[in-house]
Amino acid sequence: MASVPTTHIDADVGELERIARSQPTRAAGSPQVAGAPGGGGEEGGARAKSITIGAVCKALAQEFPDISISKIRYLEDQKLLTPRRTPGGYRLYSQGDVARLRTILRLQRDEFLPLRVIRQELASGRSGEASPAAGEGVATHARTRRASVSVREDSGALYTLEEVIEETQADAKLVRELEEYGVVRGEQRGGVRYYDETEREIVGAVAELARYGVGGRNLRVFRSSADREASLLQQILAPALRSRNPQRRKEALEALENLAAVTTHLRHLLLVRDLRKIAK
Repeated sequence: MASVPTTHIDADVGELERIARSQPTRAAGSPQVAGAPGGGGEEGGARAKSITIGAVCKALAQEFPDISISKIRYLEDQKLLTPRRTPGGYRLYSQGDVARLRTILRLQRDEFLPLRVIRQELASGRSGEASPAAGEGVATHARTRRASVSVREDSGALYTLEEVIEETQADAKLVRELEEYGVVRGEQRGGVRYYDETEREIVGAVAELARYGVGGRNLRVFRSSADREASLLQQILAPALRSRNPQRRKEALEALENLAAVTTHLRHLLLVRDLRKIAK
């Protein structure tokens, strides 16, 4: 995850405080807002609802305790968020932006989706949704998850090591370590090693874990677990996946995505159960 220099944050805070002081006095308890003072009409009303990045963090902190300014900026760098900018270049988030961000964070936390898949989900109109109600059936929630796990071919985009490091803020030594332990592999072309979108996402996730002292050698357990799960699903669906009948193969791919979603959720539940024991 991209780190943000302290001086940059301080500059943002100072500018946002100046913006806030320029706004009309508001009732106590209302969120910090920024926009055209006393703006009239539809545009003025929309701007009045915009809030600063600090206010966004405060609004989402209860549901997402690890939310931070740098994380929101990283999601913006990944083209998942496009907040409005003041003439000075500072971010202002509409209520729609906040709803979109909440959806992104839920898809990461609850369904473990990579940013590539989340981007597809948002493009298909999945935004601002609420988490399943307490009484909602498991099957209903499972159907939502199943539509969110894609095992089909990606866009085909490839990234050099330098591009991966720049976008994920990972250390080059960490990427080499991930290759050594088989977590990512890359592809050699013309003397240059390239990584696909999924591997770039993996490096980004590991870079976040590295902040807590997790290294490549610690990730062998994840690699082994993924290999075992993939082998199991292959055994279940291998005949259909090898079929020359296009319809049967299409149905097999849909079934594979469904199974991948269910196994992901099952793994999450088992982990939560064990972590609760540790937290006692």
